[in-house]
Amino acid sequence: MSIVAIENLSKVYSLGTLELFALRDLDLSIEQGEYVAIMGPSGSGKSTLLNMLGCLDRPTRGTYRLAGEDVSRLDDNELSAIRGAQIGFIFQSYNLIAQLNVIENIEVPMFYQRVSERASERRARELAGMVGLGDRIKHRPFELSGGEQQRVAIARALANNPAIILADEPTGNLDSESGREILNILDGLHAQGKTLIVVTHDPNTAKRAQKAIHLLDGQIERHDYHDYNGKR
Repeated sequence: MSIVAIENLSKVYSLGTLELFALRDLDLSIEQGEYVAIMGPSGSGKSTLLNMLGCLDRPTRGTYRLAGEDVSRLDDNELSAIRGAQIGFIFQSYNLIAQLNVIENIEVPMFYQRVSERASERRARELAGMVGLGDRIKHRPFELSGGEQQRVAIARALANNPAIILADEPTGNLDSESGREILNILDGLHAQGKTLIVVTHDPNTAKRAQKAIHLLDGQIERHDYHDYNGKR
């Protein structure tokens, strides 16, 4: 089953009479449980595609179906509801709330989904343990290493059991050892059946995915397929 189905999708920005294509006539299918990397040089359309996949923006034309639902023409409130329920985000800069501790940061998506306080805390504790932070749950971001902060971000992304997890350069701010630890966690999530889409410039990170999609000038240049099942 395709969790992501994109057909003839374009994103066009108008500058007076000039049309600039950030994405042009993309066709893309990602299966449930698939691990996909998105690569390409600066200006290739990676960020625009990520915004489309994350329901942060709408295409100029074409369709995007997420878990069978056409989200291409939803309004801002409807897109916000989809993001909260269906999509988990992991950012290069972590985007944690400095005033909140580990548990509270993980709970944020559940607050917006109106999960009860008791259920939210139980789920957050479970996820903190899963990413190896069970003994750090009362620490705030400034008391954590970069790798630990990214673990919190991963746990937060999983809070509402999303249909897809989008990671934007998840190891970009980390040293090599911390980066490997984060990628091992992502490998584990994939092994559990999660759908992962990772934007990266690093070929070694991309090789962890089953498929790497290479963008160039807003179009898909090629797909690379990998067979990788172990830790590095």
